[in-house]
Amino acid sequence: MVVDARNTSRLQWLESLDISKDPEHVRKSSIICTLGPKTQSVEMITELRKAGMNIARMNFSHGSHEFHGKTIANVRRSEEVFKGRPVAIALDTKGPEIRTGNTKDGNDIPFKIGHEMIFSMDPKDAKEGCLERMYIDYHNLPKAVAPGRTIYMDDGIMAFEVLEVMDNAVKVVARTDGALSSHKGVNLPGSNVDLPALSDKDKADLTFGVEQGVDIIFASFIRTAQDVKDIRNHIGEKGKHIKIVVKIESTQGVENFDEILVETDGVMIARGDLGIEIPAAQVFIVQKMITAKCNIAGKPVICATQMLESMTYNPRPTRAEVSDVSNAILDGADCVMLSGETAKGNYPLHAVRMMSDIALLAESAIAYPPLFNELRASVKLPVDTTEATCSSAANAALEQNAKAIICITTTGTSARMLSKYRPSIPILVVTRDYHTARHVHLSRGCYPFHYQKPKPAAAASEAEARDQWQNDVDERIQFAIANALDAGLLQKDDVVISIQGWRGGVGNTNTMRILRADVETKALRTGSNANSRASTPVPGSPDLRPASMLTRALKHQLSPDSKKPSSISPSKRRK
Repeated sequence: MVVDARNTSRLQWLESLDISKDPEHVRKSSIICTLGPKTQSVEMITELRKAGMNIARMNFSHGSHEFHGKTIANVRRSEEVFKGRPVAIALDTKGPEIRTGNTKDGNDIPFKIGHEMIFSMDPKDAKEGCLERMYIDYHNLPKAVAPGRTIYMDDGIMAFEVLEVMDNAVKVVARTDGALSSHKGVNLPGSNVDLPALSDKDKADLTFGVEQGVDIIFASFIRTAQDVKDIRNHIGEKGKHIKIVVKIESTQGVENFDEILVETDGVMIARGDLGIEIPAAQVFIVQKMITAKCNIAGKPVICATQMLESMTYNPRPTRAEVSDVSNAILDGADCVMLSGETAKGNYPLHAVRMMSDIALLAESAIAYPPLFNELRASVKLPVDTTEATCSSAANAALEQNAKAIICITTTGTSARMLSKYRPSIPILVVTRDYHTARHVHLSRGCYPFHYQKPKPAAAASEAEARDQWQNDVDERIQFAIANALDAGLLQKDDVVISIQGWRGGVGNTNTMRILRADVETKALRTGSNANSRASTPVPGSPDLRPASMLTRALKHQLSPDSKKPSSISPSKRRK
């Protein structure tokens, strides 16, 4: 007998948790891995994908176009070598940063607390940094600070208090010990920095990214909604398929977040610089606020920075890091990100597997029924037809104890709306659009199936077009069920919810169906009946199942040297 959990409270749900039980479903949160010199090869990228990577990030603060071009090519080559789920590629911009100039001889210059010196905006000092005078490349610095304000350097490690503001320089006193170095980052917490959202380097990098076919842009230091519009204008028609994910890492970005959220496709909470711009203790509040607003809006949110930082050099994370990742998932993050852990770390595969295990177990602790009720109660009525259909599908999944939701989509909007309502079961996204198959990794629970059978030829009449459309939809549903059965996502007679449009085209999603998977024919049956209005293609035929993008990934077993001391099934660890 299935217990009715719809009225279960969050506390009752947590009270029932049992570490002796395996998670019921596969991992739903996505993992973003930063690729660096240690993880650039096709072989290493393939292993990262097998370990759980869904999105490959390239940090354009470092590396040349030649380096990143090779990385992109290797990611795409990995998709040919290992026919698992598609992997998205994200370009992370350098953004409008403020940095120091060069020291005179290139060496670090130590200083002590109480040391007084000048921060100069004069370009003549750009390569003449010394203990008395250091160049900073922001010419409006004297306008942005005032006596008593603090200037941070090198990710907040060094702090200087402003003593005096001059026309083209600022006199400061050191409030920490440290060492002046070339090209170190400078932060001005609480100041309205008027740097352009896109530097010349950013523009060149974005143009390069469009030419290379990247899927996502992680836009650094976004402060206003206009910054997002400027990026869209720059990438233009050629980059219209690219999703823009803003990085919130400044006071201005936090203050203007509501207007930014309207324009962006997703949000990354970049806690590194954010923790310098605002008091570190407040980052927690901002993380909670941004995550909640993104969840209510149905837009993907990424939690990033220092999530498993200690695994850069150690094979095991700290307990605090495990809790950090877990709580980000519990709060509602769609994706969690690894930076130096995979870009330069000694244990990149260990870090990805650990991140995957933590996310999987954290997801099992989510109280799904009360969460669904909260999300549905938070929306402003009336909602559009697509969202109403998706909300109903998530509710039906709870009431029917369904094991998967199949989403037939072109743009991925309906998949994102399904993800918004946080079903506890996988969302099997069937799409002919390869860009969409990659983009849906941004949304929790979405498993892309790239359907490669061509669209039917144009019908002669409207009635014939409707029949042709429904037959094509049924074939795509059968395709998803066949792959899900092979992958172990579905079992015989499992209830499956499907959503679709009543006709072809974008924005027509308005139909939900309740089906049962047939393990013998790998077909679909409506409710308890064995009949389907569409004929069942032969299982395994090229038309029904062209190169599953999920099955082999979920079935793949780790090699002996990559096994972990956990009872978690490898097939459940991969999304």
